[in-house]
Amino acid sequence: MIAKGIMLGPDQPMILHLLDIEPASKSLEAVKMELQDSAFPLLQGVIATTNADEACKDVNIAILIGGFARKEGMERKDVMSKNAVIYKAQASALERYASDDCKVLVVANPANTNALILKEFAPSIPEENITCLTRLDHNRAQARLAEKLSVPVSSVKNVIVWGNHSSTQYPDTNHATVSTKTGDKPVKELVADQEWLKNEFIEEVQERGAAIIRARRLSSALSAASAACDHIHDWFIGTPKGNWVSMGVCSDGSYGIPPGLVYSFPVICEKGSWKIVQGLSIDGFSREKMDDSARELAEEKALAYSCLNV
Repeated sequence: MIAKGIMLGPDQPMILHLLDIEPASKSLEAVKMELQDSAFPLLQGVIATTNADEACKDVNIAILIGGFARKEGMERKDVMSKNAVIYKAQASALERYASDDCKVLVVANPANTNALILKEFAPSIPEENITCLTRLDHNRAQARLAEKLSVPVSSVKNVIVWGNHSSTQYPDTNHATVSTKTGDKPVKELVADQEWLKNEFIEEVQERGAAIIRARRLSSALSAASAACDHIHDWFIGTPKGNWVSMGVCSDGSYGIPPGLVYSFPVICEKGSWKIVQGLSIDGFSREKMDDSARELAEEKALAYSCLNV
């Protein structure tokens, strides 16, 4: 998708830096060979390496998809400890070798807290340039509403995913609309079953990743890659007028979320910058859900910092 111009547009040439661990070096080389053999017009070079410093050299965009996945029987702290070490090392490499304008998207879970660790250990990267992926959850919410209403997914806009990329995330439909022949209509008017919106819909979006793992015995692949491309595309090229998207960004205290947490907010993007959408009304139900996710992120932060002795 990146090499075909889906992420950065049809006129942006690129050099891809591919990083993997040493045991995967042969597979990585095969990916490089296939990219070369595809003869993508925009692809001006491929660097495949197991050295993080080499991979981070002069990069303008870093999409970090590698992490340690939780295995059966593992405690949450064990997973957090392993990922904290990985992201401290990634942060160090980016801090020393990346381009001054480098923008970072963290995909690997726990994505919000991995991004927080990166922010802590790469202090020269502006905090607004470090984000995490909640666009997959946003896309899932949009797709589920479209399916429920039997409308094209492109007609559904301005859903919000608040909080953590975890089962405490809050997919919010209070401000979502659907484009119809007679103009934009609120989702809450079009969905007759309000209990579905407050219960089943939220749970389906929250648990969709787990459902995919049960179905294919692996985590989301194509949908996660597509969401990562969407995230970077909108960040660099901009969100359509009147539309917002969900991004995990560093909280500035908006909507009562503690500053410093990496939390998913509705944002609008223009020319490589994002801005949190302000002034949205928050009802009591939403407030509780948003605060639950913020509490979980504060707990993850404390756990990660204890693993790193910060």
